[in-house]
Amino acid sequence: MHPSTPLVTTEWLAEHLDDPDLVVCDCRFVGTPEASRAAYLSGHIPSAIHVYWLDSLCTADTTVTSFLPTADEAARRLGALGIGPDTFVVGYVEAGGSYAARLWHVLAHFGHPRVSLLDGGIDKWIAEDRPVDRKDVPATPAAPYPARPANGALRITSDELRARLDDPTLRIVDVRTPAEYAGEQRRAARGGHIPGAIPLPWDGDLRADGTLRAADDIAGRAAAAGLQPDAEIATYCQGGVRAAHAALALRLAGYRNVRVYDGSWAEWGNNQALPIEQPLMPVAGRAPAPRRR
Repeated sequence: MHPSTPLVTTEWLAEHLDDPDLVVCDCRFVGTPEASRAAYLSGHIPSAIHVYWLDSLCTADTTVTSFLPTADEAARRLGALGIGPDTFVVGYVEAGGSYAARLWHVLAHFGHPRVSLLDGGIDKWIAEDRPVDRKDVPATPAAPYPARPANGALRITSDELRARLDDPTLRIVDVRTPAEYAGEQRRAARGGHIPGAIPLPWDGDLRADGTLRAADDIAGRAAAAGLQPDAEIATYCQGGVRAAHAALALRLAGYRNVRVYDGSWAEWGNNQALPIEQPLMPVAGRAPAPRRR
């Protein structure tokens, strides 16, 4: 019996590793395909397959590398991983990592209900002295996966965001670091943030050990930022990964209408036609005000 929550414990996974309909995905990302695979081969959960997010969980169109795959691409790539329409999928990274959330976002976007993340990741697994494997585990034989229509309720595009910048029913949430939000750390042609975006760094939803905080704590943090449970929320980061983790956390905390802008700052910050806000240089005795471009 698989849980309906998008979060599973190490105890649950240890008891179910031999389930025939389970596929465990090691989604650790260490910058390059080679380094990511090396991390996987240094020790992974038994039976887990290696999933490199840029190859398996993004579109082949590299205009913006963080876009979700198309329905046909998702069907082909998920099937190649041995994931079928009835497979239960568990993704993990290191403690406090976010890349497994991309796996959740892709599967949920295409209507796959049986997907969870491992709370605490492989770090918690190892800390509990559970077994690891250092051999490559090939994906199970390719499974037929239907090209399902996308669920627009889980994704938002730059066109819709731009059209709704002044829409009070949509709350835009920037889950990057404060330095990225302020434009001090620039990872695109321009620094700053989407006009009106609320800063709410994604890692504030984590405990010190990298596990997710209690739902009430996440909800309280969101409410303190001005987000109500019935609000329509759009999260973004640099490449849609931290934004997916933040969306998952908000959904677990009772926020049901949360969407992810997968293009995120990789698209918005590099498109000169899209407006941004940047804080002005501070004036002595006065807080800086944002400027819109």
